[in-house]
Amino acid sequence: MSQSIFTNGEVVAIRESNELVTVLKSHYVKNMKRYSYTVDKYPGTFFFEEELMKHE
Repeated sequence: MSQSIFTNGEVVAIRESNELVTVLKSHYVKNMKRYSYTVDKYPGTFFFEEELMKHE
């Protein structure tokens, strides 16, 4: 299992819209071998690592 790229409470940007959001929770998806993230503005949706980027 790899390590999560983003941490809970971290402000990140959604790649597609460049919208800033805060990571609420991360979850390792074992069969896909990557993390999914739930963010504050869209709590009913999850994002994979490649859909988010670090905010500078």
